Amino acid sequence: MPEQRSIEQLKAEIIAQKERTLQEQFERVLSLVKVLRQECPWDRKQTPESLAHLLLEESYELVHAIDQHDEIELKKEIGDLFLHLSFQVLLSEERGTFTFADVFEALCHKLISRHPHVFSDAVADTELEVLKNWENLKLKEGRQSLLDGVPNSMSELLRAYRVQKKVAGVGFDWPSDEGVLDKLAEEIEELKNAASKEEKEDEFGDLLFTIVNYSRFLGANPEDSLRKATNKFIDRFQNIEKKVQASDRNWPEYTPEELDDLWKQAKEQ
Repeated sequence: MPEQRSIEQLKAEIIAQKERTLQEQFERVLSLVKVLRQECPWDRKQTPESLAHLLLEESYELVHAIDQHDEIELKKEIGDLFLHLSFQVLLSEERGTFTFADVFEALCHKLISRHPHVFSDAVADTELEVLKNWENLKLKEGRQSLLDGVPNSMSELLRAYRVQKKVAGVGFDWPSDEGVLDKLAEEIEELKNAASKEEKEDEFGDLLFTIVNYSRFLGANPEDSLRKATNKFIDRFQNIEKKVQASDRNWPEYTPEELDDLWKQAKEQ
């Protein structure tokens, strides 16, 4: 059985202990994914759709490693993410649609064509000019709307940010942050005056959308800002948690004032 011998040879090459060049390591990963696809019951069952949520999870774990400044975990998480990308390309090869060579060719073509200020004679001296050129080039490539390509699967916070950045790139934007702050005050007032649950939910959505808009004027990504705020809250709460656990009292025995004092202590630390 030639195919079986071929797989056995691949397995031997994969586990062989030897120094490898970057290209050899790349090919080793691709061979490993092929072997797993053929010989592992779990890998044989997978489809692009079944792997999609795992791809998102690995991306979040990579971001977490970046936040933690953990170089060891960062290296591992980049590897995990690349494994999933390799698996998706292998599945596309099985469908006969594209290979890694096609992926890299398309990527290089896109980056070269969308950076005429680097690879041609176009001029873009500022980041804003680069972004405007980028969006205009996308439309010339055949997109019907400026907002085509914003994934529905994104977190809504990041999706709102992406939509706002795109329309701002063609000039549809507030002239300054003062207008956004006025709009923010207006949305808060409308939320206060909302009567029904549906109205409140609608106004709350408008308020969140405006807050995301303001984040652009701060030069902050709202997803990053909220993640940092959540991590900060977790750190402070766990500080309180340790003090409660070290005491002889349970949570219900603490008054709101006492918990507030513990929170202030955690903030100071």
